[in-house]
Amino acid sequence: MTFLKDFVNVLSGSSISFLLLSSVFGFIVFFNLLDGRLKSKGGYGFIALGAILLVAGIFIRPLLYLGIAYFLIMFGCAALGGRLWDTKVGLRLFLGAVVAFFLSFLDPNFFAIAAKPDNVPIGAMIFLLGIFTWIALRKAYLNDKQIEVGGIPFEKTETDEKLFTWPDLVYTEMLCMILLTIVMVVWSVVLRAPLEEAANPTSSPNPAKAPWYFLGLQEMLVYYDPWMAGVVLPTFIIIGLIALPYIDFNQKGNGYYTFSQRPFAIITFMFGFIVLWVTLIVLGTILRGPNWNFFGPFTYWDPHKVDPLNNVNISQIFWLNWLGKPLEGMNPVVRELPGFILIFIYLFVLPPLLARTIMRPFFIKMGFIRFIILVTLLQFMAALPIKMVLRWSFNLKYIVALPEVFFNI
Repeated sequence: MTFLKDFVNVLSGSSISFLLLSSVFGFIVFFNLLDGRLKSKGGYGFIALGAILLVAGIFIRPLLYLGIAYFLIMFGCAALGGRLWDTKVGLRLFLGAVVAFFLSFLDPNFFAIAAKPDNVPIGAMIFLLGIFTWIALRKAYLNDKQIEVGGIPFEKTETDEKLFTWPDLVYTEMLCMILLTIVMVVWSVVLRAPLEEAANPTSSPNPAKAPWYFLGLQEMLVYYDPWMAGVVLPTFIIIGLIALPYIDFNQKGNGYYTFSQRPFAIITFMFGFIVLWVTLIVLGTILRGPNWNFFGPFTYWDPHKVDPLNNVNISQIFWLNWLGKPLEGMNPVVRELPGFILIFIYLFVLPPLLARTIMRPFFIKMGFIRFIILVTLLQFMAALPIKMVLRWSFNLKYIVALPEVFFNI
């Protein structure tokens, strides 16, 4: 039991948990929705990733744990294949997760975090999100099988018969209202409301956390300046959601669950929502402790823990580490020129390159304007995980750092 706790604590580190969740998510989507075709091109890619993690783990011990866990989960999912969407298999996985979750409450450190009234909804959210995601992907898998043999999606077989508001709809709503009222009453009696004393500017809590629905933004502040994490990226999230109906050229898969007809849209949305947004909330809620340090779920939140970090910028790496030139007295524009070049390549060179290579079918079908909008939104979405990995791997703080004008990227 102690070994399992240590194993989970190590896997819960910043880059470890993010990379594991990303790879497992990709593996489930690509292989279990395609009957576990492990010998596909993507399958070889995931196998190569696991091998790299295992080799790197010889020198960087946490990556060894990640490689072991990755291979265990990968081959477990490969063995299940399409059976992952069977109701019996799904029920067993759900019951196993519930049992593991409640057994974890025997650990006092886990209990102190998960049983906190503020964090109880987070645990419920994780399970509900997993359940509904599994249900949606199961329906997509079954519909794709129907379409393969010349059938029609299940949703199109439903009757168009109309139902009366009374008693059908009102009766169902009344039952839901009664059940939810009972749940809320029991919840309010069992768990004390997390009400605290009036705000005291001389005494700040450690860690000081925003409400759970803002913890994703607070976690983004670790990797970006406030103007970027609090204004630019959230704005692009809203713009992207508004623009989706106008840049979507695929007419298939509307009104029913499917994966084979809309793989790009489904993968992009689920990665952005589950892997990026929900993961940031979980990281900020369960794994961020005093002084905003990372703690494993079975680790004591030591307020005296100090993680010394030697944060560096691209300008320091290029001028000081590589060329041996001091940064003092250097013109700010010249100093940050390497970062500006990288940003220019990422924003203006990469889109044409994608249009001529792997995303050429999208460019042909969408046209120039819609393709540029799509790639721009994808670039801003990908900027967050790229910056996170760079921060974890190399302690990279900013690509462009201009404190003279309060402009940092």
